[in-house]
Amino acid sequence: MKKIIKIAIVSIMSLTVSLGVAHGQGAPNSWPNKPIHLLVGFAPGGPTDNVARIIAKGLGQELGQPVIVENKAGAGGNIAANLLKQAAPDGYTFLYNTSSIVIAPWVYQSVGFDPLRDFTPIGLAAAVPLVLVVNNKVPARSPKELIDLIRANPNKLNYASSGTGAIEHLTAAHLLSLTATQATHVPYKGTAPAQVDLIAGATQFTTTTLNTALSPVKNGELRALAITSKTRSPLMPEVPTVDEILIPGFESLAWQGMVGPGDTPDAIVEKMNLALNKVLRSDAVKESLKQQGTFVLGGSPQEYSKYIREESARWKGVVAQAGVTAQ
Repeated sequence: MKKIIKIAIVSIMSLTVSLGVAHGQGAPNSWPNKPIHLLVGFAPGGPTDNVARIIAKGLGQELGQPVIVENKAGAGGNIAANLLKQAAPDGYTFLYNTSSIVIAPWVYQSVGFDPLRDFTPIGLAAAVPLVLVVNNKVPARSPKELIDLIRANPNKLNYASSGTGAIEHLTAAHLLSLTATQATHVPYKGTAPAQVDLIAGATQFTTTTLNTALSPVKNGELRALAITSKTRSPLMPEVPTVDEILIPGFESLAWQGMVGPGDTPDAIVEKMNLALNKVLRSDAVKESLKQQGTFVLGGSPQEYSKYIREESARWKGVVAQAGVTAQ
């Protein structure tokens, strides 16, 4: 988290510095003169969609044209990413991406896109920690008790995720790998159905985003054991971090940002980046995201490009260590 926060602080102080990326193309002075489409690779009402809609509304106000969210769910976000790859670089189609764009290429044999080559970074937007939660039928009251239970019953406990290769899947798989334990992964087509079955007891645990876990934990439908950020969340101050109670140095964040098709003109990238940062700095957006357990980031296209490369390398190692693969 310290690395991300540092990026955000440096970014906000340097927004007036050159924001161009090496595409060397111009853009019509009239851009945008029609609605902009913002692809989201996950289902409506999910944690990514909720944040994307808040940001899209603000972008529409800044740019003077509607920014329409289009949910293209499936394959852990890969469907939306491939749609963006095929889109014209004219500034009217963008992707509100998650960390899945740097995870999927290491999980799937073929995803159809290269996040380092096929997209134009616009800016890092936000990040949210994950929470290790169990249903109320599971007797474990701490991460260590859960790991001991899993160790005593290899592959007999099931853990849910929003899909193979999703951040929820990889975070749980990484925890299991680091603790030398085994459980059965049950992938769902989205966060909502995964949570429904977890509450019902069809699965026993998951790592899910804080904004998804807040309501069922508060209502007593699920029990939170630990959070995956380096510091505790003010929304769940009683919940310890994995770092402090189980695995020193552990951190996993579901980060989000915006990318355009490859070769998106410099002028469009700069204008969209400035609009995105202005939206993220607004008090209304910061407060709205804070209530969901999401913290605002921001930054230049160059910083986001660097971050994508670093995260791609990091998750390559995690996927290899955990032995996660998908067709």
